[in-house]
Amino acid sequence: MAGKPTEPVDLTGAMVTDVPALADWLVVAPVVICLLGGAFLLAQRKNTAIQGRTAVGVLALLVVAAVGLLSHVLNSGPIVMTMGRWLPPFGITFAVDILGAVMVLVAAIVSFFCGLYALTEIDTQHRRYGFFPFLVLLMAGVCGAFLTGDIFNLYVWFEVLLIASFGLLILGNEKAQLDGAVKYAFLNLIATTLFLIATAYLYGLVGTLNMADIAVRVAELPDGAPINTIAALYLLAFAMKAAAFPVFSWLPAAYHTPRIVVSAVFAGLLTKVGVYALLRTLVMLMPASLAVFTDILAWIAGATMLLGVLGALAQSDIRRTMGYLVVSGIGSMLAGIALASDLGLMGAIMYAVHSMIVMTALYMTCGLMIHQAGSHDLRRLGGLYARDPFLSAIFLILAFAIAGLPPFSGFWPKLTLIQASLAGGNGWLAGAILVTGFLTTIAVGRIWIMSFWRGGPVGTPDGESIAITDMPMTDPADRRDMLFPIIGLTILVIALGFLPRPYLNIAAGGAGGLLYSDAYVESVLGKDSTEADIGEEIGTDADGPDANSTEESQSGDGS
Repeated sequence: MAGKPTEPVDLTGAMVTDVPALADWLVVAPVVICLLGGAFLLAQRKNTAIQGRTAVGVLALLVVAAVGLLSHVLNSGPIVMTMGRWLPPFGITFAVDILGAVMVLVAAIVSFFCGLYALTEIDTQHRRYGFFPFLVLLMAGVCGAFLTGDIFNLYVWFEVLLIASFGLLILGNEKAQLDGAVKYAFLNLIATTLFLIATAYLYGLVGTLNMADIAVRVAELPDGAPINTIAALYLLAFAMKAAAFPVFSWLPAAYHTPRIVVSAVFAGLLTKVGVYALLRTLVMLMPASLAVFTDILAWIAGATMLLGVLGALAQSDIRRTMGYLVVSGIGSMLAGIALASDLGLMGAIMYAVHSMIVMTALYMTCGLMIHQAGSHDLRRLGGLYARDPFLSAIFLILAFAIAGLPPFSGFWPKLTLIQASLAGGNGWLAGAILVTGFLTTIAVGRIWIMSFWRGGPVGTPDGESIAITDMPMTDPADRRDMLFPIIGLTILVIALGFLPRPYLNIAAGGAGGLLYSDAYVESVLGKDSTEADIGEEIGTDADGPDANSTEESQSGDGS
């Protein structure tokens, strides 16, 4: 039997002994808020009268926490919290830098406005099926994916959001929903399996799951280590989740089947988690492997952009058109990752933020159009301008934004991506971005002309008022309640276009944190860990920025 130790054991080398600052708890606040809110809503699943307002209150609290988190990161640099008091890389770590914080904030804003929209669109039956608990728990998975500092727990949070998304997708048990859910589930099952295989392979190679520790150990791997194989598996898995060419067909086949607010949430958030995972794994953890795949990724990006917008042009169903526009936008983000420069990554981050907001707003606008016309078939839409000119103006603003036309939010990321493409000698990619923008203008302009400008549906004499009177009337209160969240998101689209400086600075800070991850690694593992060259440059000068300039970029002061 062992005797009692004569001296106290020093735990400072293995465990966290300091009490974390109160502000540092913000790193886990979004996940905690969503999990507790989701649990409460599940407990009140039979009390449909309070579910909607309670969920909106939870999502509003999430927005407040996300604002505080981004502010704290901009002022103090990356924030880290490790569960169970074990020091990294042994404990499960939450780590957030500028990129993670801004993605959480935009996701929180999008979900809040979707919750407001759902108060009108989701009826009592669908509330009883669990719409609001699923929505809040979906946000737990999304926020967890953006905040985790552990690559296995990135897989775990993906599973959380996928389980909630399955529930939202089949809400109502309609045949079309079940058909879309099967396609959605099958492709995501394959992607998740590849993700898990790649993670197991990576753990066997470097012996750690902590992202900061992986960045250090991958940089120290000897020549011939199979890290490129692992990177290829991650690329395929996350490309499937992001709906990139050639594995994007599941998205337009699934996103047109659920309620419109569910499609809006999916279009705004789910594919962006896949893009975020690509940014985090390939750019920050495996930069040398990314350099091997840049040409392939650039061609994938170009094909995704062009095939997505061509698919949108071929549709007569407004919801399928929106699905293909989501796919096309993913191509623009992948183009920024393929360029792998500070300007390219900055454009990818800006486009992700823009797409999260504008695609959610477009889906909700289409939902109100369908609500007023009684159909989502473009051939049966028409005459909506005479009925609702204000909605017509909103759709036109969002159409200009998704096409990348000034002066709205889509202009700046497309301009940045074109500049990055030309600077990197990829003129053909810049051309693909421009052609995609032109074709997108035609696709959304076609919707506006056929839905608003045309006098009535196909078969109705153009300009005849009878087309308007034959449409189902929308209750003014319902229209007002559905219009409010659309207006909120449209204001953001306009603000990001007219006041781009904070938008540009935060995106630059996020790109700098990925390319030069010393500050992130130091915040997780300590100063000694940054002696290894983890800031491998990709298309940058060999010297790169020093530690001080990295910290400035992380705090949002850099450009």
